[in-house]
Amino acid sequence: MKTESVLLQSLCVPCANRCRYCLLSWDGAPVGAPWDRSVELARQYKAWIAEHRPELRFSFAFGYSMEHPDLRGALRTLREIGSPQSDFLQCDGMRMRSPAECAALTAMLAEEGVKQLNFTFYGLRDYHDRFAARPGDFDLLLRMARAGKDAGLKVSVSIPLTAESAPQADPLIALLREKTACDRIYLFVPHSEGWGAGIQNIRFSTDDLQILSADALSLLNRELYRPEEEWITGPWYREETKRTLLLSLRGDEPERWEKRSPGEWIAEAEALDEAYYAAFPSFRALAERYGDPDGKRFYRQRDLFHRYRRLYAAEFGVQVYDVMDERRTGSRRY
Repeated sequence: MKTESVLLQSLCVPCANRCRYCLLSWDGAPVGAPWDRSVELARQYKAWIAEHRPELRFSFAFGYSMEHPDLRGALRTLREIGSPQSDFLQCDGMRMRSPAECAALTAMLAEEGVKQLNFTFYGLRDYHDRFAARPGDFDLLLRMARAGKDAGLKVSVSIPLTAESAPQADPLIALLREKTACDRIYLFVPHSEGWGAGIQNIRFSTDDLQILSADALSLLNRELYRPEEEWITGPWYREETKRTLLLSLRGDEPERWEKRSPGEWIAEAEALDEAYYAAFPSFRALAERYGDPDGKRFYRQRDLFHRYRRLYAAEFGVQVYDVMDERRTGSRRY
């Protein structure tokens, strides 16, 4: 397994939403290390990797949202470190702003070299606000997206597809094109990590596919998202040969980042990755045991493999450090 990149992150900024399928399982309490210490470590790690592991790409990011108290300063720091987050901002979960405040914010982002903003719409207004657990969130995203376009930024919109949102997709796409003039819209099937495990009962399926127009279907990457039956019976599954390491600067785990050198922490993350995947059979073996060859629900390859591993762990009592929990140090294979 080849390690290709390292992402150092600090989840130190709150999010204003409580979305039903948060990858980071946001519960209202940031878990990241203090910002200033995180930045100091990011500089140290970048220098160490450049000297000792130059074959690795390095990046630094913060979350849970982009509502940093000094966003301008944070963007300059990210640019200095060379983080992609300085160019592309995921703008969900930010505080409420008036149209004038949205215009001021997006103008500042353009001044600081941000190139693109992305927004997630879960459905039409009422449904979206319930899903995000914040009244007015839908209209805030519309204001921010329109302000971003007016500031000369590229704007992309992502729409999660579920059995509940599929009937709303076409009218939502039309509304977004009219109100935001966004540059790109894409549909995707939500993962089942974090809070996403709680929406398995509304997972998008081939039955829901029939609801979408040809226009909407063209916005869904069918190479990436397929029904379970295709992953099992077809030639689409690809073995994972590379990985990204996620080093999470958590406030409750100072021993990980205060007492380890970059090389030690990277080696630890690689060992955790190896131990996790060694605890489970291959995708094909798991699919034979747990897969449904007639399964109509859509998955990304990684998500379906993760589902099978959870079933195996529950059946056989496997207890192993979960490298898929993106709030903690772990990995992503691909």
